Amino acid sequence: MELRLKREELLRRQNLIGGEWIDAVTGSRYAVTNPATGSVLADVANSGQADARAATDAANYAAKEWKERLPRERAGILRRWHTLILENAEDLATLISLEQGKPMSESRGEVAYGASYVAWFADEATRIYGDIIPQGQRGKQMRAIKEPIGIVAAITPWNFPLAMIARKIAPALAAGCTVVSKPAEDTPLTALALAMLANDAGVPPGVLNMLSASRDQGIEAVGDWLGDARVQKVTFTGSTAVGKYLARESAGTLKKLSLELGGNAPFIVFEDADLEAAVAGLMAAKFRNGGQTCVCPNRIYVQASVYQKFAELLAARVSALKVAPASDPLSQIGPLINAKAMEKVARHVDDARRKGASTLVGGMHLVDLGANYYAPTVLTDVTNDMLVTCEETFGPVAPLYRFETEEEVIALANDTPFGLAAYFYTQDMRRADRVSRRLEAGVVGLNEGAVASEAAPFGGIKESGYGREGSKYGLDDYLTIKYICQGSLD
Repeated sequence: MELRLKREELLRRQNLIGGEWIDAVTGSRYAVTNPATGSVLADVANSGQADARAATDAANYAAKEWKERLPRERAGILRRWHTLILENAEDLATLISLEQGKPMSESRGEVAYGASYVAWFADEATRIYGDIIPQGQRGKQMRAIKEPIGIVAAITPWNFPLAMIARKIAPALAAGCTVVSKPAEDTPLTALALAMLANDAGVPPGVLNMLSASRDQGIEAVGDWLGDARVQKVTFTGSTAVGKYLARESAGTLKKLSLELGGNAPFIVFEDADLEAAVAGLMAAKFRNGGQTCVCPNRIYVQASVYQKFAELLAARVSALKVAPASDPLSQIGPLINAKAMEKVARHVDDARRKGASTLVGGMHLVDLGANYYAPTVLTDVTNDMLVTCEETFGPVAPLYRFETEEEVIALANDTPFGLAAYFYTQDMRRADRVSRRLEAGVVGLNEGAVASEAAPFGGIKESGYGREGSKYGLDDYLTIKYICQGSLD
């Protein structure tokens, strides 16, 4: 699959700062590679502290004018951005597949999904309401109004390089905030193309600034934002370890943070479940993007009486998956993002085997396809002392555990420091309500494996972070509440 775009100028190699495309201050660049082949796609600006500071300067200069735009004016720009995303969907999907590795069918779906957030928050921009508080004393009026929080630093992951940018930047712009952003070092091309389309849609210079940076340089760039008091909010999706680092380093300026961090999602199948539906739901939740999603089921608990039947149904579906590069139109599973991801998946599977698990399907490096391909895998007889239980595998590995009672499986599901997503299947409505309330997670899928929606609040509890993205609640994270008390009215 070659890097050929219908609109060639969507391949951007520079930073967008103050409405201009410019190189890094040092002139440094780094290579973006295709995980399917290892070939270089493009070299992009390798930004550091000076570039981050320039982006903040531009965002600060643009902040007053953007904040004072009428909500319907900001909404109009977002709607034009949404239109341009859809008009350039095939090029954007091509960039996603080439730099991230997922099949084109999934990349096209990601473009539509990301665009839905832009459309949603275009509408929400005109619905930022305040309150008049009931009068407590004569001659006084008390009001609460919502205002943009200020400059937002958005730091996004590699697994959904378009959707995560849209889910963070669209509400920030709708609220009247300006943005400085750094996409993941592995997948900057999609983010830079999206920023170009925002520019084309009429986002004023400095309102949205986008930097690319390698891993080491990115730490330096983000570090400048963490220490700059002008940056009032950080929104981040990624690992819990990095989220904790961001919280610590930004504490000196008391920034507001939205952190969508690691997960260890349980997927529970009760004996009264529709097993065919449960398998279909697990396939959607587990193997999308090759298992490289934060809400991916990591521990699959199946009640003992239906364990064997469920395992057989799942094995049949998993063994039929087509593993191939995105250039193959029949591809359902692409490569893992890099060698580090491959090493982790292989280590988890090897550890499970050493401790007594059996491989029902897969369990091997598909070397004939390339360095980063791992076969979709189903493990049985998995136990709690294995790495797949306590660490997020982030790959196409489905470990199956047996359980006997509801009480037992709730305790097992909640026995983790993480609390992002959880799933369960049952046809007992009393159990449905009971288990929904008892699962410790910010997102629960009840007889459903595909839970994401722009209209729903997304986020976790415990060490999976805090804050919500999407829905009407997602806009609140970019706003502050101001109380106004007016006297001498009598």
